[in-house]
Amino acid sequence: MRIPFLTPRRRDYVLEPLSTIDSPALSLLHQEDFVRPWSDTEFATLLAQDTVFGYAAREVGQGGRSPVGFVLARLAAGEGEILTVAVARSHRRQGIGWRLMDAVLRELHGERAEALFLEVDETNAAAIALYRRLGFGEVGKRPNYYRSPEHGPTGALVMRRDLR
Repeated sequence: MRIPFLTPRRRDYVLEPLSTIDSPALSLLHQEDFVRPWSDTEFATLLAQDTVFGYAAREVGQGGRSPVGFVLARLAAGEGEILTVAVARSHRRQGIGWRLMDAVLRELHGERAEALFLEVDETNAAAIALYRRLGFGEVGKRPNYYRSPEHGPTGALVMRRDLR
């Protein structure tokens, strides 16, 4: 017996530059994935710095337009660094992480940056796979960098992508 089912429609998203006004929403989203989430004030302080930039992914047609994902990066001395990235669990597997990272890469190319670095929990297989597809390679490891309720202390992989 065949049972028909409806497949969810693909959602549409728009990317927009982050501003300090987004700080409370970023803090809430950050809580979904991080044991020590950043506060509104920490996000606002970072976004007020000239070297820090980022993008929010927002679902098209939603009234409040709260971000469903974001990336925060820094550019200093010709090198970029991903400070943090998060996508709401309810919006994963829609290509949002890819689009957010691509926006950072485009910005850094425009600024003629030489490389982009990031750190990722060694147990985060989905993120590591995404970063590898984006051309990042492992250049180091920081033992006991993260803590998680499921895994206890875990290491961070330091990854780099050359931009020139």
